[in-house]
Amino acid sequence: MKSKHENITSREQIFAQRPATRVWEEQSSEENPYLASALRCHGYDLHELMEKRSFIDVLFLLFRGELPTGDQSQILEKLMIGLINPGPRHPATRAAMHAGVGKTNPAHILPISLSIMGGAHQGAGCIEPAMRFFRQAAKRDPKIVCCELLQREKRPTEGDWHPVPGFGSRFGGIDEMPRKLADQLSRLPGAGKALLWGCSFSEILRPYEIGWQFPGVAAAVLADIGFHPRAGAGLFQYFQAPGLLAHGLEMVNKPLTALPFPSDENYFIEVDSDGH
Repeated sequence: MKSKHENITSREQIFAQRPATRVWEEQSSEENPYLASALRCHGYDLHELMEKRSFIDVLFLLFRGELPTGDQSQILEKLMIGLINPGPRHPATRAAMHAGVGKTNPAHILPISLSIMGGAHQGAGCIEPAMRFFRQAAKRDPKIVCCELLQREKRPTEGDWHPVPGFGSRFGGIDEMPRKLADQLSRLPGAGKALLWGCSFSEILRPYEIGWQFPGVAAAVLADIGFHPRAGAGLFQYFQAPGLLAHGLEMVNKPLTALPFPSDENYFIEVDSDGH
C-alpha cells in the first residue's frame, strides 16, 4: 500500500531564520556578540525599570506591552495578594504537599502542583472561558443572563454545580471567600465593567446557592485590565504558585507519617500461592 505522502519532497513552507520577539531585547556586547550589554522589556531599559517602577508594573508590561496606570497596577497587586495561596484543601496544594513529603526534588514541587492547578476544577482551566463569558455577558442585563442560564442548565442531582465558568457552588454551598475578594476589589478605582457586572450577577445567583469562584474573580479583573483570554490561565497559575511552593517546601523535611495514610483495615495486600 502506497502512502499518500510518498512523493512529498518539501514542506513548501518558508520558516523564519531565527525566532523574533517584541517582548525582550538583548543588545549585543561589543566584545562578545553572544553576551548582552543591555536588556529591554518592550523597549524599556531593565535597569531603569528596576529604579523607577514596581514589580507589578513590570509584570504588566511584560504581558501587555505597555506600562499600567496607577489604578490598573493597584487592582492587579491586590488580586495577586488575594490569590497567593489556594489553601491546603485544594488538589494542587495536596499534590505539592505529597511531592514534598515524598522527598521529590524540590525543583519539581512547583511543576507537579501547577499541572494540577491547570485543571478546570477551581483551577486555571476555566479562566479563558470565563474571560470570554464576561466579554459577552457584561454587555447585557445580569437578570436576563441568569434567567437564560437557569432555563438552559439543570442542577445535577449530586455534586457541585458550575453552570457558567467562574461561578458555581463549592461543597454544596456558596464560597464566601471569593465573594469577599470580589467585593473588596470592586471598591478600588481600577474596578472595571466585568468585575462590577460579576458582583451584580453573583447576588442574583445567590438564591440558587451558586456564586463567585476564585477563577471567576481573576478572570473578571484580567479582562478589565486588558489581558487576552489566552494569557489568563498561565497568569492564574502564576498567581497561585507561591502558596503551592510554600506548602510543598513545608513538608520537605517531615517524615511520611506527617500526612494521612489508609489504615491497615482499608487495604489488602494480595499474596499468591507461593507466599509472594
